[in-house]
Amino acid sequence: MAPENKAQVHPTAIVEEGAQLGDGCVIGPFCIVGPQVVLGDRVVLKSHVVVTGDTRIGEDTTIYSFAVIGEIPQDLKFHGENTRLEIGARNRIREHVTMNPGTEGGGGVTRIGNDCLFMAGCHVAHDVQIGNRVIMVNHAGAAGHCVIEDDVIIGGISGLHQWVRVGRGAIIGALTMVANDVIPYGLVQAPRGELHGLNLVGLKRRGVPRADITALRAAFQMLAQGEGTFQERAHRLGEETDSDYVRQIVEFITGQSDRSFLTPGG
Repeated sequence: MAPENKAQVHPTAIVEEGAQLGDGCVIGPFCIVGPQVVLGDRVVLKSHVVVTGDTRIGEDTTIYSFAVIGEIPQDLKFHGENTRLEIGARNRIREHVTMNPGTEGGGGVTRIGNDCLFMAGCHVAHDVQIGNRVIMVNHAGAAGHCVIEDDVIIGGISGLHQWVRVGRGAIIGALTMVANDVIPYGLVQAPRGELHGLNLVGLKRRGVPRADITALRAAFQMLAQGEGTFQERAHRLGEETDSDYVRQIVEFITGQSDRSFLTPGG
C-alpha cells in the first residue's frame, strides 16, 4: 500500500478534485488550489493564495498571502487554449505577486527556474522565461515573452517591455523602463534604461576571477568605443577573447532577438 500523503490543508482552504499535493505541503487558510495544479513536496501556501490553471510548482517553494498564480494571461489574443505555468524549486513568491501561463502564440509555457525571489507586487506575464536565482524587487514587472537569464536582479518598480532579453548576471536599477535587450553582466539604470557599465558588485560577489573581470571591462570599452557597428564589434570580440564570460556576451549579442540592444550610454 502506498504511504499516506502528509499534506496539511486548513479547513477553510479549497483544494479541488484532481489537484496533486506533494508530501509535506501546507495549504493555509482560505487558499484555493485548482484541479490541474501539481504542487511538489513541502510547498507552502501561506493564506488567501490562489493557484489555478495547468500549474506545476517545485518542491520547497513558499507562496505568500494574496498571490495569484496561474490565472489566465492578460492578453486579448488568449482564447482559452490549454497552456501552462511551470515554477521550479525553492522559490519565494511574496504577497500580491501575479504569474500567468503561456499563450498559443508564444509557445504555450511560462517557465520559472529555481531559487528565485519575487518580492511583493511583482508580475510575470505570459510566455516569460526566467532562469535561476533571479530577484525581482517590489512591483517589478516582466511583460509577455521576456527572457531573463540566471542571476539577474530587477530593481523595484521597473518594467521590461515585451520580448526583451536580459542576459545572465545583469542588474536593472529601480524605476527603470527597459525596452531593449540587456547584455550579460550589464548595469542598466535611468528612467528609459541606459547601459551604464557592468554589474561589478555582482561579479565580485559570485567570485568571478579578476582576469575575467578585467577582460569584461575591456570588452565593454570595445563595445562602447570600438570601430564599426555594435554587431561588428561583438563579432570581433568573439574572435579575440579567451574569456568565457566575454564569450557569453558575444553569444548573447549575436543570438536571435526580437528587440535591439541597449548600447553603452543609451
